[in-house]
Amino acid sequence: MAFQKAFKGTVLVGGGALATVLGLSQFAQYRRKQGEYSLGCKDYELGFQFCVDVRVSLHKTCMFPIKMLAYSREGGVQMCFCDSTPYETKMSLSSVIIVNLAYVEAAECFTEPVNREPPSREAQLLTLQNTPEFDILVIGGGATGSGCALDAVTRGLKTALVERDDFSSGTSSRSTKLIHGGVRYLQKAIMKLDIEQYRMVKEALHERANLLEIAPHLSAPLPIMLPIYKWWQLPYYWVGIKLYDLVAGSNCLKSSYVLSKSRALEHFPMLQKDKLVGAIVYYDGQHNDARMNLAIALTAARYGAATANYMEVVSLLKKTDPETGKDCVRGARCKDVLTGQEFDVRAKCVINATGPFTDSVRKMDDKNAAAICQPSAGVHIVMPGYYSPESMGLLDPATSDGRVIFFLPWQKMTIAGTTDTPTDITSHPIPSEEDINFILNEVRNYLSCDVEVRRGDVLAAWSGIRPLVTDPNSADTQSISRNHVVDISESGLITIAGGKWTTYRSMAEDTVNAAIKTHNLKAGPSRTVGLFLQGGKDWSPTLYIRLVQDYGLESEVAQHLAATYGDKAFEVAKMASVTGKRWPVVGVRLVSEFPYIEAEVKYGVKEYACTAVDMISRRTRLAFLNVQAAEEALPRIVELMGRELNWDDRKKEQELETARKFLYYEMGYKSRSEQLTDRSEISLLPSDIDRYKKRFHKFDADQKGFITIVDVQRVLESINVQMDENTLHEILNEVDLNKNGQVELNEFLQLMSAIQKGRVSGSRLAILMKTAEENLDRRVPIPVDRSCGGLDLSTSD
Repeated sequence: MAFQKAFKGTVLVGGGALATVLGLSQFAQYRRKQGEYSLGCKDYELGFQFCVDVRVSLHKTCMFPIKMLAYSREGGVQMCFCDSTPYETKMSLSSVIIVNLAYVEAAECFTEPVNREPPSREAQLLTLQNTPEFDILVIGGGATGSGCALDAVTRGLKTALVERDDFSSGTSSRSTKLIHGGVRYLQKAIMKLDIEQYRMVKEALHERANLLEIAPHLSAPLPIMLPIYKWWQLPYYWVGIKLYDLVAGSNCLKSSYVLSKSRALEHFPMLQKDKLVGAIVYYDGQHNDARMNLAIALTAARYGAATANYMEVVSLLKKTDPETGKDCVRGARCKDVLTGQEFDVRAKCVINATGPFTDSVRKMDDKNAAAICQPSAGVHIVMPGYYSPESMGLLDPATSDGRVIFFLPWQKMTIAGTTDTPTDITSHPIPSEEDINFILNEVRNYLSCDVEVRRGDVLAAWSGIRPLVTDPNSADTQSISRNHVVDISESGLITIAGGKWTTYRSMAEDTVNAAIKTHNLKAGPSRTVGLFLQGGKDWSPTLYIRLVQDYGLESEVAQHLAATYGDKAFEVAKMASVTGKRWPVVGVRLVSEFPYIEAEVKYGVKEYACTAVDMISRRTRLAFLNVQAAEEALPRIVELMGRELNWDDRKKEQELETARKFLYYEMGYKSRSEQLTDRSEISLLPSDIDRYKKRFHKFDADQKGFITIVDVQRVLESINVQMDENTLHEILNEVDLNKNGQVELNEFLQLMSAIQKGRVSGSRLAILMKTAEENLDRRVPIPVDRSCGGLDLSTSD
C-alpha cells in the first residue's frame, strides 16, 4: 500500500512537471509559427490554383468564395485571393492576420485525380516513351519513391516513376508492419540529450496520425503491451511511455495506461506469469505495408504520374548546362525487364529513391561517389494466430543481446521480429536459421511455459534490408544518421536515403522541395497531408456488410476485401466467380483457410501485377502468412494470370518455377523444409518406436517397409472416407524425403521424431495416420486440412 501511494505521488508530480514543460514548449513553438505567418504575409508566394470551389471561414462566421490560396511552408494559409485580387488591399493588417488563422472548408480540398482508374501498364509505358521531358523522374517504387511521385504530381509537376522490380518488392514489404514514432528512439533522445532523435520521433508521430487518416482501410491503432517483471521498472517505463504520449500531443492515438498483473493476464493470457508485476499498454499504428505502398503508387498514377514497374535504369542521361558548363543529370536510359525494350526517359530532375541500392545509382552519376548506405538485415517470422491475442501486441524492450522484439497480431496470424545485423546488399535476402531461432528463444522468454514454442510453427520467415545511411554532408561521415538524408550531387541528382516507413510522406516532401529549389521548377506547396490514398476516401468500418448483402460474399471474405481494397472492394466483388453453393453465392477461395479469392488475381493484374510472385506476396499476402498455402495456391494463380496476360504453357511453367524458388529461399520454406530431411536423426524412445511402427503397419499391410497412395486409399476406403488423389499425393510428398514416390518406415520415424522435438508441426500425413489408427472401427471422418501450426502428435497413443 505504501509503495502504491508513493508511486502514485511520483506519477502525479512527475507527470505534471513533464506535461507543463512540454505544454509550454508546444505553446512557444505555436506562437513562433504564428508570428512567422503574420510578419511574412507581405512576402507571399502564389500557391497551386485550385480547380474546385473552396470556401474560407473566418472563425466560421463569415463565408466567402476564393480562387487561390498562398501557403506557408508549414502548410498554413498565408494569403487569400478573390478573383485574383489579394485581400490585403481590402482589409486592415489585423484582418490579414485573421486570414492567416482562417479555417478552410471545402467539399474537395484538392483537385480530383486525373484518372478514375490507374492507366494500364502498356499506356504508362507509352507515356514514358513519348513524353518529350518530365519535370521529375523518380527511380524506385518503394514507399519513399512512390511518395515522391505522389508529392510531385499533386503539386502540378509532370512526374514519372520507374521501378526495376515490383512496387514494394524490397524493404517496404518486409517491415514489422508498424506505423510508429519509435519508443526506443525517444528513450535514446532523452538519455543522450539527442535533439535529432527527438525531432525524428515527433515528426514520425505526426506522420503516424496522417497515415492512419488517409488510408483507414489499410491501417488501425494497435495497443502494445510492455510487461513489467521488476517493481523499479514500472515508474521508469511509465514515465517514458507517458512522454511518448505527450510528444505526440494532439496526434496521440489513445492514452497509455497501467495494468495490474491479473488484468495483464486477462488481456494477454499467454504471458509468462512468474514474477510478473504488471504491464503498461500504449498505442501505435499497424498497417498492411505492401498494400499501403501499392496504394501510394496507384494514387500517384491516378493523379497523372507515369508509373511503371519492371523498368530498370540502365544508365543516367546527362546534358551540359550552357550557363555553368557542368554536366547535369537529365533523365535515364530505361529497360523493360519483361520485354527487353530500351528507351530514354528525359526529365529536368532525377530523384534517386532506391533504398539499399542508393549507392549503385549514385555511382552511375559519379563513379567516385563515396558509399553512404550501411545495410542492416531484419528478420521476421510468422506463427499461428493462437500465439497472441487478436488485438494486443507485445514489446520486449531488452532482449538477451540488447535488441527490441515485437510480438504482434497481424492478418489473424502472429508476427515476431526483428533482428538487426549487418548484411550485404542483395535483391533476394534470405532469412537465416540462426536469426529464426534467436527470435523463437526470445519469444519463449515472454510466453507461459504452458505454451510450447515450436520451430515447426514458423509458417513463414523473411529478411528485409534496412538502408541505414551516413550523411555525406556531415562533419562526421562515419556516423549513422537515424533520420533521412537528402543529398544533391554536383550534377543535380537528388538522393533520398535512410528514414523509416512511417515518415515516407515527409521524406518525399523534403525531397521534392529540394528538387524544386535546385532545378528551379515551378510548383506549389506539398499537398499530401490529408490526401486520401486509393480506397480510403469512401471506406467505412461497416462497408463489408454491403459486400455481404449485395454480392453474397462470406463475411470473412467481405471483411478482408474491405480492409484490403477499401472503397474499391466493390470492383473486386463484381469480378467474383459464382461458387455453385447455397452460401456463399460468389467468391471462390484460392486456399480454404485464407479469405483470398480468385477475383483478386484478376483485379491484381489491373494493379500492375506482372508475375506470380507479385500476386502471392504483394497483391495478396499469402507468401508472408503461410508458405505452404502459397505454394498450394500457385497453380491456380498462374492459371488465372495466364488467362489475363495471355501466357503460353512455357511461360506458366517459368512463373511456377520462379515463384517456388522465391518461397523456398526468400520466404523461409527452405529453413522450414530442412527441419525434416533424409539426414534427420531419429531420437525416439524404444516404446515410441514400437508404437509408431504399429501405426505404420496399419497402412503397410503387406509388410513392404513403405507405403504408397494405394495403401492410404485402401485404409481410407475401409472406413468409408474418400479423398482426392492429388491431395493424397501432396500429403505423402511432404514426407517423401528421397522423392521416390513412397514413404518408407525410416522416413515416417524421422517425421515423428521431428514432431516430438517441435521442429515440425501440422504434418497432414501424421494427423491422418494417427486419426485413422484411432477410428478404424468407429468410421469417423479424418480431417486433413493444414492446421496452421498443427497438432502435437508426439505424446498421443
